[in-house]
Amino acid sequence: MRLTAALFAAGFAAASCFVVLPAFADEFSPAQKQELGTFIRDYLVNNPDVLREAIEALDKRDKATAEAERQKTVASQAGPLFSSKYQETIGNPKANATLVEFFDYNCHFCKGALPDITKLMKDDPNLKLVLKDFPVLGPGSVEAAKVASAARNQLPGDEFWAFHTKLLATHGPVGKAEALAVAKELGLDMDKLSKDMESPEVKAGLDEVMALADSLQINGTPTFVVGQDLVVGAVGYDQLKDKVDSVHKCGRATC
Repeated sequence: MRLTAALFAAGFAAASCFVVLPAFADEFSPAQKQELGTFIRDYLVNNPDVLREAIEALDKRDKATAEAERQKTVASQAGPLFSSKYQETIGNPKANATLVEFFDYNCHFCKGALPDITKLMKDDPNLKLVLKDFPVLGPGSVEAAKVASAARNQLPGDEFWAFHTKLLATHGPVGKAEALAVAKELGLDMDKLSKDMESPEVKAGLDEVMALADSLQINGTPTFVVGQDLVVGAVGYDQLKDKVDSVHKCGRATC
């Protein structure tokens, strides 16, 4: 009876956690271990929901751990994330809420999110938008990002918004030619633009964004940072506004 009870307790623990602590397992003889293994197998076969519940609990724990790590990274990388010398800031520079967007000029979902971002900026005069070129969709995206980065030298602050929206709204693939065409349309100095595209500052800025994305485990666009939260995907105006409003209210994306 005592052995059966011990085996049941050990089997229940193993069924719940998938492991038996080595020190505990060493207390059993080979025959007892075999009996325990048979019991665990039969228990899981007859109670498969235990596996599902354990996997769901593990997934929930892993996601919570990853989110906590990302929030720590946001806090530790606040300088380059929110106020880098390489970035472009749109809107109120003294705003008490900041929305950071990692985007790619060839990203279909970034194009779809543009009206939401535009509406947010229009509706909220106390919001700052930080644009992060994250060209992950091929060589064309990299070339477009280089042109955009160089264009910032001639289009400071909100003046850059016209370039950004025109290029992001371009139909079809976006590369160097498309970005240069927008720059020319806006009257930029094309000789200076060509020179600035190859400058160390442009490369440093793009490298900085890549490093930030890596540290935050960002692997797709658009990805937003609001407060200390990451919002992945074109989630729509309402969800972004709710998080921005929370930052206004309590300094965090979730109050």
